[in-house]
Amino acid sequence: MKNVIVKNRLALLGGTIVIILFLIAVCAPLISPYDPNDIDRRHILKAPSLSHPFGTDDLGRDIMSRMIWGARISLSVGFVAVGIATIIGIIIGAIAGYYGKWVDMLIMRFVDIMLSIPTFFLILAVIAFLGPSIFNIMVVIGLTSWMGVARLVRAEFLSLREREFVLAAKSLGASDLRIIFRHILLNSMAPVLVSAVLGIAGAVLIESALSFLGIGVQPPTPSWGNILTAGKDNIEIAWWLSVFPGLAILATVFGYNLLGEGIRDVIDPRLRGGD
Repeated sequence: MKNVIVKNRLALLGGTIVIILFLIAVCAPLISPYDPNDIDRRHILKAPSLSHPFGTDDLGRDIMSRMIWGARISLSVGFVAVGIATIIGIIIGAIAGYYGKWVDMLIMRFVDIMLSIPTFFLILAVIAFLGPSIFNIMVVIGLTSWMGVARLVRAEFLSLREREFVLAAKSLGASDLRIIFRHILLNSMAPVLVSAVLGIAGAVLIESALSFLGIGVQPPTPSWGNILTAGKDNIEIAWWLSVFPGLAILATVFGYNLLGEGIRDVIDPRLRGGD
């Protein structure tokens, strides 16, 4: 029990981080001290100060303002990409788990093929072909990240499809769609919720990596990844360009991971072990 309490405290910390990041993203126009794209050549690569708490970049733009607006971009990509991946994973996993037999075999072999492909390199190839844009990044991350959700949903359906409430619904003449979405799916959402929360952290990390490589969110639109790119080019004379966006990415991934683990402990007591 003591371990569960500690984990829930960590989950509370993660939830606090997530809420703060969400409020920063929503309130960006109100709390941003400067226009994120406002160029001031009088203050190029200025170190952190009272007027610019996070310093400025190689064009004199305020890093704090760009990070605040970058939170909106990064979290938007995370939420939309995970939403796409979750919807696809639920549909595919539900069909495989409910019908079983050859349907399950075909679908799961396709899932295995997708899992055998290095996801990040697949995303790199697709983005390079389609061209970098926020919309393309959201869609591509979503279309290449659904396999884990599909396997979770399939496993839940395999364990629930023979339960009494499902057999009762079948005996009453309920259609397959009604049984899948009204009866089984509602009872198998716990692991999906945990996977979605953890997936947001992964999507933010992928978006930041793509932007860092120059094929993600394109300047002048601010994102944590392309701020890091400027930091790479000026690492010896402007440490703040790397430290602050790096800490923001770290805090985001850390917060969502803690929150996801805490939700898992709350909704699935079996994972608590002997506590």
